[in-house]
Order: sequence, then C-alpha cells, then structure tokens
Amino acid sequence: MSTQMAREIAEQPDAVRRTLAALRPRRDAVRSLVAGRRVLFAARGSSDNAAIYGRYLLETRAGVAGGLVSPSVATHYRSRLDLSDAVVVSVSQSGATEEIVATQAWARECGAATLAVANVADSPLVDAADLALVTQAGPEVAVPATKTYLTQMVAMAVLAGALLDDPEELDAELDRVPGEIERLLEVDVAAAVEVLQGADYAVVSGRGLMMGTALETALKLEETCLRPVRGYSYADLRHGPISVVTEGMAALLVAAPDGPLLEPLTDLATDLAGRGARVVGLGGDAAFARACAVHVPGPDLTEAVAPLGAIVPGQRIVEGLTLALGLDPDNPRGLAKVTSTDPHS
Repeated sequence: MSTQMAREIAEQPDAVRRTLAALRPRRDAVRSLVAGRRVLFAARGSSDNAAIYGRYLLETRAGVAGGLVSPSVATHYRSRLDLSDAVVVSVSQSGATEEIVATQAWARECGAATLAVANVADSPLVDAADLALVTQAGPEVAVPATKTYLTQMVAMAVLAGALLDDPEELDAELDRVPGEIERLLEVDVAAAVEVLQGADYAVVSGRGLMMGTALETALKLEETCLRPVRGYSYADLRHGPISVVTEGMAALLVAAPDGPLLEPLTDLATDLAGRGARVVGLGGDAAFARACAVHVPGPDLTEAVAPLGAIVPGQRIVEGLTLALGLDPDNPRGLAKVTSTDPHS
C-alpha cells in the first residue's frame, strides 16, 4: 500500500516545475534586496539543511559570503548585533515556526533586510518579511518533509541565480532537475534498505554542496526510522569518528557526479570498507560506485544542482526502511508538522 510520504515524494517533479516558474520572476527583486550585502540564514531542522546548501551555492557559484544565524542569540540571549550590512534569509516550510519568526523580527530590529522562504503564502514569516520566496510544493500531509524540503532547495538555487552575472548555465541545469527526479523515482533502493536494516549503527556523510543532502538524509533516517544515525561532513568524519568504524556499521555516502570532492569521497568509501563498514554509495561516478558495496544511482546533474536530485533516492531509502522496520513513515513517533523548539518559553 502506498504511503502518503511516497505519494508526496512522487509529486516532486511537478513541485519543482511550479516553484521554478513562480520564483524565477522574483530574481530582480532578490538582487535589489541583497545589493552587496552578506547573506545570513536562519532555520531549524530540515530547513537548516536547505540553508546549508544555499550557503555553499552562494559562496562557490555567486561569490557571496554566507553564514548561519544561531536563533538562540535572538530568542534567548537577546543580543543586539549590527546587521545593517546583511540580508537574513529565514527558512521555514510552514512559515509558522515561532523561533524563526522571532529571529526574523530580531534581525529586522538589528538593521537587516529580511527574505523569507516558506511554503505557505499567508504565514507570519512571509507577512513580516521585506521579500518572500514562496515555494509551490502544495499541501504536505506526511510529517517528514519531502517536497517542501526540495522546493526550499529550489528557492536557494533561485537566490544564487539572482546574484550571478549570467545565470544561463545554472538555469539550464535547473530545467533538467524535474526530469532527473522522475528517473530517480524508478531506481531500485531495495539493496540499500537491506544494508541499513541489518546495521547496528549508521553514518551518513557528504561534503561541500552535497553536505546538506547528507545531513537531511541522516535526519530523516533518525527521526523516521528511529535508528541511531549520525550525519557527518566527510572532513569531520576523518577527524576522529572514523576510528570507531567497525563490523556491523553501515555508511551511506552521498556524492555528486563531478566536482572537487568526488575523489576524496571515493577514497573514503574504500577506507570505510577496509574498516569493516558496509558502504552504500548514492550518486557519484563509476569509480565511486565500484568502491561501494551497494550503489544507488544519483542524478546526472552538475554538482551545483545535484543535491536537488540526490535527495530523492535518499527519501525513498528512508521510506523503504521505515516500512521494513514495521513503522509508519507518515507519522513518526514524537514528531509534529510544525515544531515548537521551546514550547514553554
């Protein structure tokens, strides 16, 4: 029986098309709002992972410095910073996460321009922002974010494209994303599910532009499958945690098909296998696939937009593993669609 999560995963090609059509005309307004300012992102959970992709894309493609705001600085420490040289991009799927709404208000008080990214047009976050990029995922019923997360990444790509002198190359790649997602909806993830189901513990790793995708996949595995999973930057994994990799552990590595980090991730796959881990590779190239015990095809997209495609097999692995464990992927235990980070504050 098809789950709501699976149905919403399958809706993503059209959700991407709608979001591109709605947000591309807003690029001139985005360019005017940023106008030489640094860009800071405020987000939590899955939205934070989309923001990580946005930051990497801005810095590697648009040459614009980015960073992540710590919402507690606004909501608990109540610090007053000079943000007059910044645009704060507040990212929330519902547009109603109280902490992010409060952080956006704080940023404005500190002198920042504000840009909201949300999936709900009449939400508090959108209403209070100087400019909004409203994604077009449509209503999302399953608790785990799938199409709302992916369309947030589309918004990040539109933001970066607005700051490019010539966005033609990026636009051409973005136009290919829906078709690649449709292809990836059909790839076989059963072997990957089997490896993760049999593992005592799992790590998920990527780096650079794929980092957000790795962290999002790890988050979904942990919150939906209720299994111990850690998401690491490839570099952080190398800096100590790799020493505990042993037999019985699974490692899911997420790679783009090109870019400067593909070869290091291939080397990491070989290293982890040598330490006894069962390595599942997602994406990459032929050499990367050979280094992994199980390989799941990824998108045939350049590194800049590969994260938009690569998350889809990751989502399907999560949905498949949740069912294999006898759990409900639509309603993970202890989670709600709109998160209140500090329910008693």
